[in-house]
Amino acid sequence: MTAQSFRFETDADGIALATWDMPGRSMNVITEAVMDELAAIVEHVASDPAIKGCVIASGKENFSGGADLTMLQGLRAAYERLKAEEGEEAAMRRFFEESRRLSLLFRRLETCGKPFAAAITGLCLGGAFELALSCHFRIASDDPRTRVGLPEIKVGLFPGGGGTQRVARLMQTADALQMLFKGEQIRAPMAKGMGLVHAVAPTAEIVERARAWIREGGSAVAPWDVPKFKAPSGRVHSPAGMMIWPPANAIYRRETHDNYPAAKAILQSVYEGLQLPMDLALKVESRYFAHILRTKEAAAMIRTLFLSMGELNKGARRPKDVPPAQLRKVGVVGAGFMGAGVAYVTAQAGFEVVLIDQSAEAAEKGKAHAHGLITGQINRGRAKTADRDALLSRITATADYGALAGCDLVIEAVFEDPRVKAEVIGRIEAVIGPQTVFASNTSTLPITGLARHSRRPEQFVGIHFFSPVEKMMLVEIIRGGATGDAAVAVALDYVRAIKKTPIVVNDSRGFFANRCVGAYLLEGHKMLAEGVPPAMIESAGRQAGMPVGPLSLTDEVALDLILKIARATEAQVGPQAVDPAQKTILTRMVEGEGRLGRKNRKGFYDYPEGAPKRLWPGLAELQPDRLAPEDVDFTELKHRLLVVQALEAARTVGEGVVTDPREADVGSILGFGFAPFTGGVLSYIDFMGPSAFIGLARQLEARHGARFAVPDSLTAMAASGGTFYGAGKQAA
Repeated sequence: MTAQSFRFETDADGIALATWDMPGRSMNVITEAVMDELAAIVEHVASDPAIKGCVIASGKENFSGGADLTMLQGLRAAYERLKAEEGEEAAMRRFFEESRRLSLLFRRLETCGKPFAAAITGLCLGGAFELALSCHFRIASDDPRTRVGLPEIKVGLFPGGGGTQRVARLMQTADALQMLFKGEQIRAPMAKGMGLVHAVAPTAEIVERARAWIREGGSAVAPWDVPKFKAPSGRVHSPAGMMIWPPANAIYRRETHDNYPAAKAILQSVYEGLQLPMDLALKVESRYFAHILRTKEAAAMIRTLFLSMGELNKGARRPKDVPPAQLRKVGVVGAGFMGAGVAYVTAQAGFEVVLIDQSAEAAEKGKAHAHGLITGQINRGRAKTADRDALLSRITATADYGALAGCDLVIEAVFEDPRVKAEVIGRIEAVIGPQTVFASNTSTLPITGLARHSRRPEQFVGIHFFSPVEKMMLVEIIRGGATGDAAVAVALDYVRAIKKTPIVVNDSRGFFANRCVGAYLLEGHKMLAEGVPPAMIESAGRQAGMPVGPLSLTDEVALDLILKIARATEAQVGPQAVDPAQKTILTRMVEGEGRLGRKNRKGFYDYPEGAPKRLWPGLAELQPDRLAPEDVDFTELKHRLLVVQALEAARTVGEGVVTDPREADVGSILGFGFAPFTGGVLSYIDFMGPSAFIGLARQLEARHGARFAVPDSLTAMAASGGTFYGAGKQAA
């Protein structure tokens, strides 16, 4: 038989091998054409009496990343078109059948009467792992890079190709739900221990081992198709089942606050599916999948966390006429917590690093931080001792600025003080070459102002890391008034090399991310000053979709740092730039109470040794008036915390700081955890509808003041019927 995406051959024993190897792609993905070819392979194997069974393997380094999500987006768009042309009933019927096509294909493979085995190397995720789960035997490579998993929840979906039903029949229900809710990638040995794969073997052996399983009479019947099959956790309606489902529902509500329809659909699919025969269970799953695929949450998360993030990671914002940078050696000046983190991720990417501080001892302390980070990876089984030795050998710790000679890129990460940075800029530029790009890691100071201390402002760019550097995936690249395309391109190439996601913004105080974060923190502080119970403020933040409440985030950032930034802003911009209520609270906390945040275990929270953090009881004394909980509109609190950030994001667009909505949305989720189910700060406006959002903002402005004023640019966009992504595109 002939196929484009698969090579198909049969050996002398009658065992077929279907090697998935899509031409022109670095990763196999499930497309409509792949489904057609796989369906043909299944029918060919099933109908040919000379074929005993089939092994499915990959011709690439990875098995497959799963389904092409643009295909699923196309289904949604087709539904909207058919709904307009033929009505909702006809559109829904067609949409349901198309959305369950993959599920039916995998079920046909599973019940075709011939044994199928999956030989898994590298990544095998999403729909690809659902394909493997429908095979009767699964063997995975012992290569540490081999991972299996069902990560659909991370883009607002859930496994719709049979994953919820097969996993729940292979594992204890509680374990299956945890796997589906987390969407994590699972290493081969752990997958075997969980019952997700049958065997683990060296890469060179897995195909032959899979063939041997078929040759030796491997069964073509899945466990759940055997009469009297019993799920590992028993019946849903049983004493054991009732020990699972009420807590599972409570955990779902606690973790999602009902913001993620896909998580609820997982719970419902597994609960209902385990009470039905497999074919009916799969139909139940398909109905929930079709519903979720049409939700605005899925559309928003797919667009931002899959499509937009993928485009940005591939260089969508890189100047096109600048050749790729050939970076070998990177200087990092400032070996404190931030600089040490930058040195670590840079060395981890294979670059030679020169780490500079005021003294050799301080520089070595920064290098020791990198030692601690890589040691943690070794202890978790994610690195080897040889990896640590190699990484540390790439870091030269010194107080000698002369060691920066020969660096292709230098990143200063010194104290957030314009005078200190100006001095460091001069010392660095005295030794670096004319082609070296100079980057300032600053969180608030405008790059254009700092570049005035440079002899080559066109080579001066901002690279804003988020803390902790080794964990945070976002990096803001700031284009100053004189920054050239070449400097931006080098910064983008560097960020891509260290495997982080870049956004490019134009210069302003606070840039993009910190302006939005600052608005979130300010709103929490304003609520506290109003007398809102602190616990309600924090709960409103989490229930709105933020990872932590504004008071907790203030502690993480550090109260004294926020106060210092406020005073610097006041000195440089004027008193109108600082909120007096916020300044009063911060001053009293820092200077009156010595409460700096998590770093000294005292902030808005107390951090007792060996116990969970708890809100500081003394916060009540900061509130001249205290509101009773029943007098507080909790829904309004949630709206305030999200709307104030979205308005600030809209202002950055109107001011030209952000020029691409993808960057605002990706940046808001990766940088400060803005409610991922919304798709990001601008998608939050788009999916609500700009006019509806403006109406909500004006209600809040009437009650709470000018910080909720709608920028003229947003008003004009709504009046013209537009959205940030273009009229109508948010539903595509």
